[in-house]
Amino acid sequence: MILPELLLQSTYGKVAWGIVLATLVVSLLPAARQLSRRATAQLLGVMTVLTLLPGQFSPAYWIALALQWPSGLLVGLCLVRLARPWWPAPANRGLSVALAGAIALFGAVLYLDALGLLSLGLYFWGFGPRGAPLFALAAMALCVAWIIQGRSRPQAFAVLGALTLFTLLRLPTGNLWDALLDPMLWIWAVVTLAIRAWRKRQRNLVTNKINQGVGSC
Repeated sequence: MILPELLLQSTYGKVAWGIVLATLVVSLLPAARQLSRRATAQLLGVMTVLTLLPGQFSPAYWIALALQWPSGLLVGLCLVRLARPWWPAPANRGLSVALAGAIALFGAVLYLDALGLLSLGLYFWGFGPRGAPLFALAAMALCVAWIIQGRSRPQAFAVLGALTLFTLLRLPTGNLWDALLDPMLWIWAVVTLAIRAWRKRQRNLVTNKINQGVGSC
């Protein structure tokens, strides 16, 4: 088991929460009031400075009490979202249905296992000295292939960044699953799936009403 140095881990956590908080602010803005490149960079800088403040003066201190450190994947997806002014891309910049489904399903299994409702030992496998790094390298190769093929590039870049961070520095905790999953990311995935399902249901209702109207004519 190889763990990251505490100072490196703490610095990562504070900077990571700064990125997440900046992304939350940007996401709450109306679509018509998206920030410019300069404003986005300034917001990111301000949030990072705030989270790097010492001790209880840092917002990251209080957030970490409940949520620990954000996963590398959450940070990667946030950076992809913040990169909108520099990197024009399709609207699907956040969680795709496939990625959200994978995160929601695996997160549910992992959390049930951690609570003792399952007996799989998945979380401890993430500390494996051989299996975890080999799995990370295989997943990185897959991400590179997707990027070259142009498949889900924003998400592939985010996953690749998280796995690279884990492989090189063992961040955020030395556990592979903490690099790919955290409570906030899991909630994001579940909410994304719920919203997609609700929108699909609404479209089906509208389609049925139109078909019934046409049939009655």
